[in-house]
Amino acid sequence: MQNRRQTLKQSVALAGLLAGTGLVPTHAFAFNKSAFDAKNVADAVKAYGGGAPAESKDVTLTAPDIAENGAVVPLAAASTLPGIKHLLVLVEKNPSALVAKFDVSDMVEASFATRAKMGQTSDVYAVAITGDGKAFYARKEVKVTLGGCGG
Repeated sequence: MQNRRQTLKQSVALAGLLAGTGLVPTHAFAFNKSAFDAKNVADAVKAYGGGAPAESKDVTLTAPDIAENGAVVPLAAASTLPGIKHLLVLVEKNPSALVAKFDVSDMVEASFATRAKMGQTSDVYAVAITGDGKAFYARKEVKVTLGGCGG
């Protein structure tokens, strides 16, 4: 019977062998570097295949008017548009504009909630990107009284 140390050594060796031969798919990870490096809303939307966003009543954003603590700002995004592929939550003046990305299909209701850090008062966006590359958004200004990004 193997002990824990022997099993761990074999697992690490096997993982190294698979990675070295290319059998571990690196593209399977859901990280889009260009989207998270985006400094503005347009670049983040473009990174996920969306065109120039247009304002829409079919996209809703729920956020407080005033966030007393910028370290924990509750945000919710939803949409009733058909054919949505992605739903993004973005904070315009954050160092990285993209806060969250949710993948949507016909089997998933496009309604999500999350929390974000905000260092200063900023516009917050909920952007719905459809399968054909159209982007629609809702925007709301959230005033921050106590900084969350290092403040």
